Amino acid sequence: MAATATRDRPARVRSPSMRGHRLPGAPRQTKAGCMQSRGETGRPPLRSPPMSFRDLTPADVTTGTENAIAEARAVLDELCAPKEQPTFENTMRPIDRINDILGHAFYRYAFMGYVHTSKEVRDAAKEAEEKLSKFGVEMIFRDDLNTAVKEYAATDEAGSLEGEKKRFLDFMLRDLRHAGHDLDPETRTEVKAKTERLIELGVRFQGNIDEWEAHILVDRDGLDGLPESFIEGLEKDEETGLYKVSIDYPEFFPFMENARRRDLRERLRFEFNTVAVDENKALLEEAVRLRQEIAEAFGLPSWAHYVLEERMAKDPERVRSFYAELRPPLTEKAKAEIGAVAALLEKDTGDRAVQLWDWNYYDTLQRKTEYGVDPFEVARHFPLDQVLQGMFELTSEMFGLEYREIEGAETWHEDVRLFQMLDRETGEEIGRFYLDLFPREGKFSHAAEFPLVPGRRKEDGSYQNPVCAMVANFTKPTKDNPSLLQHNEVETLFHEFGHVLHQNLGRTEFARFSGTNTERDFVEAPSQIMEHWVWRVDVLQRFARHYETGEPIPEELVRQLVAARNLNKGMFYLRQMQYGWWDLELHSGPDRDLEEIYRKGAEITMLPLQEGTFTLTSFGHLFGYDAGYYGYMWSEVFGDDMFSRFEAEGVTNPEVGMAYRRAILEKGGSVDPDVMLREFLGREPNNRAFLANLGILGTD
Repeated sequence: MAATATRDRPARVRSPSMRGHRLPGAPRQTKAGCMQSRGETGRPPLRSPPMSFRDLTPADVTTGTENAIAEARAVLDELCAPKEQPTFENTMRPIDRINDILGHAFYRYAFMGYVHTSKEVRDAAKEAEEKLSKFGVEMIFRDDLNTAVKEYAATDEAGSLEGEKKRFLDFMLRDLRHAGHDLDPETRTEVKAKTERLIELGVRFQGNIDEWEAHILVDRDGLDGLPESFIEGLEKDEETGLYKVSIDYPEFFPFMENARRRDLRERLRFEFNTVAVDENKALLEEAVRLRQEIAEAFGLPSWAHYVLEERMAKDPERVRSFYAELRPPLTEKAKAEIGAVAALLEKDTGDRAVQLWDWNYYDTLQRKTEYGVDPFEVARHFPLDQVLQGMFELTSEMFGLEYREIEGAETWHEDVRLFQMLDRETGEEIGRFYLDLFPREGKFSHAAEFPLVPGRRKEDGSYQNPVCAMVANFTKPTKDNPSLLQHNEVETLFHEFGHVLHQNLGRTEFARFSGTNTERDFVEAPSQIMEHWVWRVDVLQRFARHYETGEPIPEELVRQLVAARNLNKGMFYLRQMQYGWWDLELHSGPDRDLEEIYRKGAEITMLPLQEGTFTLTSFGHLFGYDAGYYGYMWSEVFGDDMFSRFEAEGVTNPEVGMAYRRAILEKGGSVDPDVMLREFLGREPNNRAFLANLGILGTD
């Protein structure tokens, strides 16, 4: 779900929990340099520590969370106690320890709300997430913490801080200011209460999305256009014997892209765009109102102004200018694209009025007829295990890594796998990551990377390696076929693995800046850059092989796939702009009319809204990325710019790869993005590559 998202999807989600807790498969046999078995390394396979996720009970989640909060509160009380001499070690270092405690508690307990198989455990875990977040609010609103940090900030030692330590103190002072410590006590109490309420609303909003189930029933004729492999994977309704096509990604998008029955596509689209409307609309209205009230308490005109102070953009007018520059040329391209689809629609139906439920189908038809790209045929060359293997080999080569699967790992579901990431030169472990890639009832329904354990320098001087999880919803293998990825799913896999690399390769001193804990409108750049490799003929031919014959993907098919990359790109980016505009408008002042904003946003894509739908209630980014969704397109500028160096010096050049690892990935959020970009690029960043990829002429 990004400016780099697959066709018609909002950008790939990163969960609201993934604020870094600042306050709160692949074949096992591989080539050298990637995953290795015992026979290849001479070492026994790693065993994971005992973490009985599957045996967790709601009581375990509740008790464990309460114990973690009690431990964090004890550290907080001690650091806030009066000191003869405030120092970094007795003031700031304990704050990082608290961040770490909360991060581990999210990993062990709250994260289960997104992935556990038991609804009771998921419910308890969502309550745990709310408790952890509320403790973070309690912490930052404490007067004695404000006093302790400001007393330390006034010392000579604090005045001489440099680098990451100085940034940590500066950011903490900013957080305290955002918590209202400069406001009068009554106003600050109100801000705190509203902040805690926003946490409750966010947990309920996302929970309603994750638990929502919807489908349509169709007979065999209604599946005309879909391959047998897809049909065989569908569940049948016990009462009617009809096929159930759900709004889960592995069923929804193939159906919308290939089902010939227009009326059935309309029905499924309606289900997709009416998720949790009754449950979430009131929650969203309340959240938008509370955010505006908090912004006004600080004397700011809108929540967007409040949020963007911590972003690269700094001001909502810069975002509007960014959109204003791109919208006219994108609209011009999209008008031509809509005209082409309208002609196809008229030929089939006699109707030229293109609707939302037409777009995916005719986009796919164009790829088949004009470029010879059949998504299902292409998918035969992308069995999941093979794609993982290719991705591991590619990143191993470029970034100096090895991967080993940890056998017998304790996970929350039998499909989940755990991997170790090692530095190839030293052989030392860098981090670990879980892969949870198939859909199941109640699981987080999008694709996301979840930071679980932050990288940080521990109190004893040793380094704590990070742990994260990639959660996705790809088609599950059957007894006859492996999991076959459509090319846009390969793109999603690489995108999310970019977040995994960013999280696990970070080598920051403090959890506050670990991995993906960077400016929100930059954090997508290291994931978006990864998508470029799946559009390279030379890269795809390294691992794309037919799952039955083992034959490499034909070069001509790859070239056709790449040639179709820019098909309907104008409409694609307008859809992303539409989501960003909705988000920005919701947070641009008082008295927001959600229905009016929703309707007006439809003008951007020039496609009429489907009557009776309200997509905003399933737009999970509105909690977590609020007033920040623009960051997907914004950060794509930097992702494209960084990839331009690979294009100039070799797209798999390990020297460039290591320079990227050192300058960008290892720094996490410890350095301003502008500084990191200049170091890697050797110049000021610009938008030339981004505009060139769009086929738009522009200026820096």
